[in-house]
Amino acid sequence: MKKVLAWVLAASLVLCLLAGCGGGNSAANNRANSGGSDAQTSDGANNGGNDAQANNSGNNGGSDAGNSGEDAQPAPEEQTPAVDTVILKEADDNMINTYTLLAVNPEAPFTDEDGNAVDGVAVNTAGAEALIQWMLSEGLDLAVAYGQEEYGDSLFYLLDGAPRYEGEIAAATDETKTIRLSTTTSVNDSGLLGAILPVFEDEYGYTVEVQSAGTGKAIAAAKYGNADLILVHAKSQEEQFVADGFSYVLDGFDSERLSFLYNYFVLCGPSDDPAGVKDCESVLDAFAAIADGKYPFISRGDGSGTHTKELALWPEDLGITAEAESFADYTDWYTSANAGMGACLVMAEEMHAYILTDKATFLTFQANGGIMD
Repeated sequence: MKKVLAWVLAASLVLCLLAGCGGGNSAANNRANSGGSDAQTSDGANNGGNDAQANNSGNNGGSDAGNSGEDAQPAPEEQTPAVDTVILKEADDNMINTYTLLAVNPEAPFTDEDGNAVDGVAVNTAGAEALIQWMLSEGLDLAVAYGQEEYGDSLFYLLDGAPRYEGEIAAATDETKTIRLSTTTSVNDSGLLGAILPVFEDEYGYTVEVQSAGTGKAIAAAKYGNADLILVHAKSQEEQFVADGFSYVLDGFDSERLSFLYNYFVLCGPSDDPAGVKDCESVLDAFAAIADGKYPFISRGDGSGTHTKELALWPEDLGITAEAESFADYTDWYTSANAGMGACLVMAEEMHAYILTDKATFLTFQANGGIMD
């Protein structure tokens, strides 16, 4: 009797299983044969092509075996730009920005800030020459590549006819190890030096001490004997530096001024562009529109290369120069900041003002969400 009951129960169990799963559901058969693993593999074929993963995700909140409970991801929200300041005018022939290297002459007529002669200035000519040689050889490719990955374009371009160095570069010694580089905030704030100088230092054993200010102040530091070389971008000031005896021609080169990189100054301002400078035919017309409408403008005001370029772009009848009295009647819209490029960009953002800047620093400012160290 017990054997009969056992057979009856077994038969009943088989019939229940067949009835509950439609008698031919391959997923059920798969589960019976493989310990219940993965309903995804055969439901699509046996349910008119309906993918078990899609059905289960839709009907069970994403709880099917194939998804292990993953929730559907919401569509990404559109991000509001971190800064409102945008590029409004660029690539104008009047806005080319050229960068130049100059070695400091150890026999130059150094002075202090009061113009008094200074003796005993030690210039690391060997270190300066090594850095210039590297910048004009191995460093060129690094400089031109800088920014391509992050911005999709270079922040600096190789100048046509740029001088190149193909000789040996001397490694550092205890006496030549420390190099003092005086440069502009535009170069430093862009992040270029922080990206490429460690390569030079690691390979040749030097330590480069970077001092950054406007071109005028960067050149002044060299005149005071506080730099071994300069990297600046104001041709007239560079030529005066040479004429005053503060630079010399390195072996293998034809000039004291070694111009090698360029980019563009850009005219930036609030995205709504109240002066309509984006539609102006040229940057000169754009500056005239800003002045005519008395729209806020932030000037570097520090004798930098950017400041020098800006002064050349205002209509001549305004009479704006580096002297404070020249813009005394314009202070309701013209702000002379006497500050570096990064700080001035922050001011322009806060004041919804127009500003002239080098493109490299602006893109860095934008990528940093308007924060500049």
